Amino acid sequence: MPKQLIPIANKPVLAHIVENLRALGISQVGIVVGDHAEEIRAALGDGSSLGVQITYVRQDAPRGLADCLKVARAFLREEDFVVFLGDNMLPDGVADVSADFRTSGAAAEILVHRVDDPRPFGVAEVDADHRVTRLTEKPDVPATDLAMIGVYFFTPAIHEAVASIGPSLRGELEITDAIQWMVERGRHVRAKLYTAYHADTGTVEEALKCNRELLKAVRPEVSGKVDDTSELIGPVLIEQGAHVIGSRIVGPAIIGGGTLVEDSYVGPHTSVGEDCVLTMAGVGYSIVLNGATISGVRGINGSIIGRQATVTSAAGQHRLMIGDHTDIQLAVP
Repeated sequence: MPKQLIPIANKPVLAHIVENLRALGISQVGIVVGDHAEEIRAALGDGSSLGVQITYVRQDAPRGLADCLKVARAFLREEDFVVFLGDNMLPDGVADVSADFRTSGAAAEILVHRVDDPRPFGVAEVDADHRVTRLTEKPDVPATDLAMIGVYFFTPAIHEAVASIGPSLRGELEITDAIQWMVERGRHVRAKLYTAYHADTGTVEEALKCNRELLKAVRPEVSGKVDDTSELIGPVLIEQGAHVIGSRIVGPAIIGGGTLVEDSYVGPHTSVGEDCVLTMAGVGYSIVLNGATISGVRGINGSIIGRQATVTSAAGQHRLMIGDHTDIQLAVP
């Protein structure tokens, strides 16, 4: 599945991003899509359930973030806009950055944060007035520790820059190159230091950490059914249609609608999606996607269980069907 649809606290990453945008007063959202266009459209629809209107913009091949602006040119028209990478999670939002951009008179404003090793990122150099003096993509010897976060505020001036740059060595139109083009021509580009929590959910580890962070906001609520032999400890959300029988659930945790948890243990920082079945199972610090089944297997931890996946026990042996690029770690007696 596209990583932008991985559920964090039982909601796709893209849905969280759209909510960030809506909080800025944005009502028109364009999503640049490629091979997973239909899956993304099925998940978000026309945006009405999220309080916005979504337009899907097709990019026929991944040619870089600046190329996304090029293919979305008709949608963007001559308006100011914000670009938000689809696997970025900023739970506290960017309202302060938006307000700063609106009043600064800058042609562009970027988010940066301090990192121990900036080499895998675009790196910004700024002056005392927060004005960007130089941007470098993945430098071998970084000049600062200010790494760019994938959120950018632009005026229409960026379109001239995108039209003026060529592909990088990896054959893509880099947004870093477009912004650097503006800097070199004296355009006012600002950097805003972002100190709140944020995550790139492109890896299993970061998705789990982000899930843990968002589950901190869970409040105890039981809309489904929990029998008298079950125990709920801490903030546990049981969604409507879920059924918990003879089980122990330690929050923060979410049990999605239509899910059955029977004779099982669900540990902290776990989100279980809709229509799952957990019987004689034990799972903690994990994300279980819609329709998954876990039966007779305990000790599952730090895992992401995919949609409609089945995890069951077998006497004396391991029997696995493993997809491409899967990471499996088995406990050896």
